[in-house]
Amino acid sequence: MEGNPAQITQLLLAWRNGEPQALDQLMPLVLQELKKIARNFMRGQRVGHTLQTTALVNEAYVRLVDSSRVNWQDRSHFFAISAQLMRRILVDIARRKNSLKRGGERVQVSLADDVKAAPQKENDVVALDEALERLAQLNPRHSQIVELKYFGGLTEEDIAETLGISVRTVRRDWNLARAWLFRELRST
Repeated sequence: MEGNPAQITQLLLAWRNGEPQALDQLMPLVLQELKKIARNFMRGQRVGHTLQTTALVNEAYVRLVDSSRVNWQDRSHFFAISAQLMRRILVDIARRKNSLKRGGERVQVSLADDVKAAPQKENDVVALDEALERLAQLNPRHSQIVELKYFGGLTEEDIAETLGISVRTVRRDWNLARAWLFRELRST
């Protein structure tokens, strides 16, 4: 079941104004889009990641429910915040795993064990997050566009509406941000 943008916005505003039943009506309408956003995030994760798409959506839902301080504006704003929450969840997991690898909870491994080095996707997530944070320091709008487009799966039109800029500006900023991130990630 998918709701139209006006219906979703109306329910978000009702939820913001303290009507708890609005959240119950909202979630079935946005669930498929949240799963699409989660799949975008999980696409770059290693096989066998401890968190699966549905679990990521559920964790984001729990955090969304606890976010009573958010001043919901519309559907695009909701999905932008959802994408940001999912990114934070994955970065937190990656950082936790990386800290464990550095001895946070040591596991004894025999030298006879056949250990093959797997690609460090957790490091990639953390590196991308750190690069996005640096980009946000230089140009917050560029960072937001990357987050909304790449992670959130929003269209250029939705991003333009969410940020109050033209579609042409979104395209230009996306190209600049993408080039900057590519250069930044290659140098690390």
